[in-house]
Amino acid sequence: MIAPSILSADFARLAEEAAAVPGADWLHVDVMDGHFVPNLTLGLPVVEALERATAIPLDCHLMINDPDRWAPGYAEAGSRNVTVHAEAAHDPRKVSRDIRAAGALAGLSIKPGTPLEDWVEVLRDYDTLLVMSVEPGFGGQKFMPEVLDKVRTARRLVDTGHLNVLVEIDGGISRDTVEQAAEAGVDCFVAGSAVYGADDPERAVEALRDQAARASAHLAGR
Repeated sequence: MIAPSILSADFARLAEEAAAVPGADWLHVDVMDGHFVPNLTLGLPVVEALERATAIPLDCHLMINDPDRWAPGYAEAGSRNVTVHAEAAHDPRKVSRDIRAAGALAGLSIKPGTPLEDWVEVLRDYDTLLVMSVEPGFGGQKFMPEVLDKVRTARRLVDTGHLNVLVEIDGGISRDTVEQAAEAGVDCFVAGSAVYGADDPERAVEALRDQAARASAHLAGR
């Protein structure tokens, strides 16, 4: 799965930018509040407008304080997946239940320095795991390959039946890094500048998907 990140899109033309990636599986929406991360992007009204403007399922990544309070609203707006940060949630199991009750998949994200092992039990209540491969807050950062150890661990836990989550990665995903992530076991790849910085965003999505599929097939065949 490829999820173009609108953090790298033209905010003045979001409907057109969504239309530029018709083959995307999800459209990744970074919500930042200027507190949990030192950047401010967009909020629920923009997500509601984007939901009306595109048929691509929205993947809302809440980099905000107090997601327990705000996350259900993004599910109610029609988002397919709503992800909160492990480091910000007060009661991660409850917020997962609230997101699911509002009609969305529930995702849990961990920063590069957050150990996966601390959250394995909590992840039993989630549908997706978002591994950050950059520090959250800004687009265009360099991919951190060391986080792939967490991806490999998560993949083993999924493959052995200990977890039932979709493994997603966000940060620095490009033609140069997507195969590493796919080989480690990622299911869904968030890509910002690699898509919206390309001359043809639609072709960029397909190229990333092809690369990831080849790398994943190679892993499965070993």
